[in-house]
Amino acid sequence: MSAATEERRPVEPGAAPPPPEEKRSFPRWALALLVLVVWIVVWSFTRGHNTLYLAGQDTTDLHDKLSDFGSHLGGSGFTEGLASLLNGIIEFFQHLFSVPVRPRPAPTVGWLGVVALATWVAYAVASWRIALLVLATFLSFGLFGYWQDSIDLLIVTGVSVGFAVLIGFPLAIWLGLSARAARGITLVLDLLQTMPTFVYLIFVVQLFGIGAPAAIICTLAYALPPIVRIAGFGIREVSPTAIEATDSLGQTTWQRLWNVQVPMARSTIILGLNQTTLAALSMAIIAGYINGPGLGIPVLQGLTQNDFGLSLVPGLLIVAMGIMLDRTTTAASERSERVARGGGENPRVRRLTLAGLFVPVLVAIWYSRYSLNAAVFPDTGWARHIALKADEWMDSITSSIDGVTEAFKNFITTILLNPMQDLLANSPWWLTFLGLLVLAIVIGGVRAFLPTVICLTGIRFLDLWNDSMVVLNMTLVATLMVMVLGLIFGVWMARSRTADLVIRPLLDAGQTIPAFVYLIPVLALFGPTRFTAIVAALVYAAPAAIKLVADGIRGVNPGSIEASRSSGATVWQEITKVQLPMAKSSLVMATNQGLLYVLAMVVIGGLVGAGALGYDVVLGIAHADKWGKGLAAGLSIVLLGIMIDRVARAAAARAGASPAEGEKSRLYRIGLLKSVFPSTAGGGV
Repeated sequence: MSAATEERRPVEPGAAPPPPEEKRSFPRWALALLVLVVWIVVWSFTRGHNTLYLAGQDTTDLHDKLSDFGSHLGGSGFTEGLASLLNGIIEFFQHLFSVPVRPRPAPTVGWLGVVALATWVAYAVASWRIALLVLATFLSFGLFGYWQDSIDLLIVTGVSVGFAVLIGFPLAIWLGLSARAARGITLVLDLLQTMPTFVYLIFVVQLFGIGAPAAIICTLAYALPPIVRIAGFGIREVSPTAIEATDSLGQTTWQRLWNVQVPMARSTIILGLNQTTLAALSMAIIAGYINGPGLGIPVLQGLTQNDFGLSLVPGLLIVAMGIMLDRTTTAASERSERVARGGGENPRVRRLTLAGLFVPVLVAIWYSRYSLNAAVFPDTGWARHIALKADEWMDSITSSIDGVTEAFKNFITTILLNPMQDLLANSPWWLTFLGLLVLAIVIGGVRAFLPTVICLTGIRFLDLWNDSMVVLNMTLVATLMVMVLGLIFGVWMARSRTADLVIRPLLDAGQTIPAFVYLIPVLALFGPTRFTAIVAALVYAAPAAIKLVADGIRGVNPGSIEASRSSGATVWQEITKVQLPMAKSSLVMATNQGLLYVLAMVVIGGLVGAGALGYDVVLGIAHADKWGKGLAAGLSIVLLGIMIDRVARAAAARAGASPAEGEKSRLYRIGLLKSVFPSTAGGGV
């Protein structure tokens, strides 16, 4: 029967009428291409005119006014009092665990007591395996010569997490119980999580100066959103059946919260604590730039001196610390869930075991107060030896692959980086404004119009248009490379269980490594250039994008795949004609997350020669008279992040992503999806 005959066939009685035939619209990619062609034609006649370029040290009247305004911010009674309080808390823990208490040459509790206490706590909250991991990690702090810096970093992280829990958990309860509060709180959380880590410093340094109090404040601000969002999510998602059952017993809202919702959301709340802890660790390292205590200072010294060996050892200790904290909090979550379901050891036996093991811990603490060898970790010289060997090793690697890295850098720079920057940054500002606005509408539809107009107008007002376009260019180039990796490895993981089993743990581990650490090997390979920031951003953003692509493709309806195979489709056709089109919303969300991860790293790249807004922020932190320019740069970065996020979300909505998938992408941003959605992440792996 011909297609025409099929169309003319009358509708049988009782049957639903056929759907109206859809009109073919002009493809969005073709519209975007048309916009680019028109942009390039106009650019060819206007190139280099009215680009609003501003040299690195130059400022505008707006920047100077902002600097004058900032000079009056610090020194208030409130900020000084808060700084004094935070400084007192940090000094208390430092004198207790890391800094000598005069006239003693050691802190109140020496290294042996600290190691014994940390190991006992790890066993108490988790298991023997985690206790051994904590023991090995703490010993590595001393053996590699960074005991005090490591303990200081843990103190800053721990104090910040403590305040984050005190502030964040009540907000999480409010978010979980009130839909109206959830809308307002989520808006603020989205803003905070869109803001790259480095931007927090520019606000805090003017209010609190440099040092431990400023490090605590910026770390707290950065670590607060995960505990609020995730704990609130867990409370909100408690089974309605369980809530109805308690309501029938006449419980009050308060009783229902503490007797039902919080206990049933316990594992999710602890996972929120996990992500808050890792976020705090990441920010506490970056706070080394404002003299925050910890391992961030020696890493920063190595980066600024381009000394691979000097930064390698503290960088590896940071990785070890991140893995230790991640595994400990995850194991604590699993144990709490197991105990809540009646599993685990006999409670009485466990309490007796913990009490018995605490006796040698007390002995170790006592001994560390009276024995110098147990109080001050002996110098092994391992760090210096490893640093020298690492420098030799990296020199040999760079000399042997220098041609390859240089060729790769030149290829990307010539093919992508320079042409795109020429178009974005060397077009008249009004042409770039219009071009980006029209592209945003083509990609995200009408809902992308207003956020794009507001953000681009704000960037123009802040007088850093050219630098913003340079950063946007680096972000787009790095994201393109991220998505290439995401498609290659994501498809491979989705189609091969073995590949997923091998690659996914590496991606999970990669998401526990703080952003700062990625700069260490990349800087050694590529030197202090903007390309260094792009490659570091590529490595930093790839894990989240790859997992989103893999899980999206794995979620494609098996019936559709089976139908394509029965029709004789090849593997390539199955991937390109079925799996990728049907996983389009996941691909858009992967792009969204890639863009935001990349933007965060590109800004940090201002420390290693990336220039533009990252350099402006560094300049504002380092020089009080340039603070206004640094603030303008920070706000421009925030506006870029919001614009990218809103356009990508609008595109995801057009691609058919549900609100639940939007929440999934935000949870991916903090590496939580595998735990909150076990049925969709990892395919049960």
